[in-house]
Amino acid sequence: MRALTQWDPFRELEHFSRHLASAMNRPVPEQRGEGRDEWLLSADWAPSVDILEDDKVYTIKADLPEVKKEDVKVSVENGVLVITGERRAEKEEKGRRYRRIERSHGSFVRSFTVPEDADSTKVSAAFKDGLLIVTLPKTEEAKPKNIEVKVT
Repeated sequence: MRALTQWDPFRELEHFSRHLASAMNRPVPEQRGEGRDEWLLSADWAPSVDILEDDKVYTIKADLPEVKKEDVKVSVENGVLVITGERRAEKEEKGRRYRRIERSHGSFVRSFTVPEDADSTKVSAAFKDGLLIVTLPKTEEAKPKNIEVKVT
């Protein structure tokens, strides 16, 4: 005789997620806990960015909390700005274990096409308090010029 169990749609979703991840050669969610139905998902992540523009410069701001400056690299090659890095996972300490992990960790890559009016030879980057600010100045030709119109 089979015991009746209550249907849990979230358990079904987790089961589907494991199969989908496995089929796509992605990291498979790990089940944790002593007989508990707890799942830890370690998702690939990409930092959120804002891109701003004014008359003189393009600015990219990337949120990189708990990422060290030495774990971030900014490069420009063939008209593409690439930001790469890694947020390292925290290690479990003796007597403490994770009950849930929602903040993603691991390597990331963000790439952006450099606008034609940007001078990629003068790109600069600053990193402070988990915020990466990349600056791409515009070329002199791209900057707006006021032209006086004479009325006759």
